[in-house]
Amino acid sequence: MAVQVTENTPTVALGPAAALSCRECGQRFALGPIFACQECFGPLEVAYDLPSGDPEGLRKQIEAGPDNIWRYAPLLPVPTDVADKPNLNPGFTKLVKADRLAAELGVTGGLYVKDDSGNPTHSFKDRVVAIAVEAARAFGFTTLSCSSTGNLAGAVGAAARRAGFKSCVFIPHDLEAGKVVMAAVYGGDLVGIEGNYDDVNRFCSELIGDPLGEGWGFVNVNLRPYYGEGSKTLAYEICEQLGWRLPDQIVIPIASGSQLTKIDKGLKELIALGLVEDKPYKIFGAQAEGCSPVSTAFKAGHDVVRPQKPKTIAKSLAIGNPADGPYVLDIARRTGGAVDDVNDEQVVDAIKLLARTEGIFAETAGGVTVGVTKKLIEEGLLDPSLTTVVLNTGDGLKTLDAVAPTSGPTATIRPDLDAFRAAGLAG
Repeated sequence: MAVQVTENTPTVALGPAAALSCRECGQRFALGPIFACQECFGPLEVAYDLPSGDPEGLRKQIEAGPDNIWRYAPLLPVPTDVADKPNLNPGFTKLVKADRLAAELGVTGGLYVKDDSGNPTHSFKDRVVAIAVEAARAFGFTTLSCSSTGNLAGAVGAAARRAGFKSCVFIPHDLEAGKVVMAAVYGGDLVGIEGNYDDVNRFCSELIGDPLGEGWGFVNVNLRPYYGEGSKTLAYEICEQLGWRLPDQIVIPIASGSQLTKIDKGLKELIALGLVEDKPYKIFGAQAEGCSPVSTAFKAGHDVVRPQKPKTIAKSLAIGNPADGPYVLDIARRTGGAVDDVNDEQVVDAIKLLARTEGIFAETAGGVTVGVTKKLIEEGLLDPSLTTVVLNTGDGLKTLDAVAPTSGPTATIRPDLDAFRAAGLAG
């Protein structure tokens, strides 16, 4: 199908990216800062002309690349010289073999935690923002912006400063203090909106169409097709770190649902390129009970995701009307996975379980994922004999309020040995 060129759309070179394609009707459009199909209003995503015919050569090229997401530049919508540009260079975070957690959960087939708290601003959002920055450069934007539940605000603020952009980001007014400080410290404009994330997102959509938003690249709105591709790098890294193997099962937290859909896209690309052996894999989605529209739809057998009003400590996942919700349902069902949820108490317990067994302090989203993994095993939906990867998408230092009430000194004593003995801690 011919690529439609919209008026004033600049000609850009973004590596193997060939066009934008509608996920609903398949219509294709020239690369540009658009996010909805002009024919059916469906969401757009990047379509590629990917390298083919030499999987071993491509594998060696990737392995010789930098220790960040730019090792996968041949598979991403970025210029060929992306590694030479000022960027935060996220990615290639640790894949931790979690044997102690596996023993606690009864997993015998190998359990791994993909720990994205090691990124520059301590969440996976650095990946998606890094791709969006390159699109913003290509389209001549001068200001980076976003609607955010917290982590994205910090990632945009940091990436904008590093890349030489102005920034103005929008957040719900009641976010965790740690995330507010981290978003503000980079010196860009930070605007609290009275309302929840869905209110913030609606406001940003209005701003895009107003002269006030001229020259602004909203990473998760008008740059969303490019931004979303950053999550594919999680799939690439997991498979490379497993020795170029697909995991049997992967558990992914759901906010908008984009991360889950793009990880699935990345796995399918690796199979098509011959970089991994084609075999079945299952994808599971994890939500907090207080904001579980996708889980609710999955359990009811529905194809439509009905919005919910969020009420959960897992604020980074508190999107009541997830844009990719229907696609998450399709992927979970197609792969034989599931979508489930846990309550706030289970989230806190899971954060502590991961910290106690593996020394990884996850934010509340990570607690959701570990908690749902435990629940899926108990319900017989996740096979403990298979290789399983669980995502931790952010650092627990950002959500201290969730665990602070139940985490503190074991004892407070006088500075002498008798007091220590009396506390019953010796030996």
